[in-house]
Amino acid sequence: MKTRIFAILTLFVVAFSGCKDVAKINADEAGEVITEYLTANPEYKIARFNFGEMKFNSQKDMLELEKYKTLASDGYVSLALQESKKKFLSKDSSFVYMIKLTDKASDLVLKQEEDKANVKVVTYELASEKPVNFNRVNDNNAKVTVSLKKVNTPFAPFQKNADDNSNFITKTYRLKLDKEEGWKVVK
Repeated sequence: MKTRIFAILTLFVVAFSGCKDVAKINADEAGEVITEYLTANPEYKIARFNFGEMKFNSQKDMLELEKYKTLASDGYVSLALQESKKKFLSKDSSFVYMIKLTDKASDLVLKQEEDKANVKVVTYELASEKPVNFNRVNDNNAKVTVSLKKVNTPFAPFQKNADDNSNFITKTYRLKLDKEEGWKVVK
C-alpha cells in the first residue's frame, strides 16, 4: 500500500513539475516574443521615390543623379540616357534619363504608382547589445521596452530627414497572455 501511494505521489510530482507555467515570462522570453513579432510585422520608415523619365541639369541636379547612379550600379534601378543637351554659352547641360525599378527593388517597394513609389528607406531590428526593459503589469499583461537599431536600405539617400540624431529608436510593446498561444504582442 505504501509503495502504491509513493508511486502515485511520484507520478503527480513528475507530471506537475514537467508542465511549464505559461503565465511566467522573463526578459529573455519577452525579447523572443518581440523578435517573432518584428519578423512578421517589421518596423520601417518610408519615403517617396520618383522614377520614369526624369530631367537633370548638370550643376544643379548632379547630387540627385549620383543617388540614382548608385542605385543603378547596385541593381535596384535601370538607368538609360534618353537625351543629352549642351546649353549654348553655358556650363550647364541637361540630361534626360529613363529610370525603371528592377526586380531586386521589389522587396523594398511598398506601393507603386505610374512614376512614384513608396519605398523602405530604413528598417529597424532588435538591438542585441541593449537589454530588454521588462515590466510586468499583472498576470496577463506586460510592457516591454526595447531598443531597435536602424539599418539603412539602398534607398536611404532619398529620405527627407537623412540626418537623424541617433542610430536607434526605443519602442514599447504591450504583451498579453493568450491561454492557447502564450504571450503575444497587442497593438
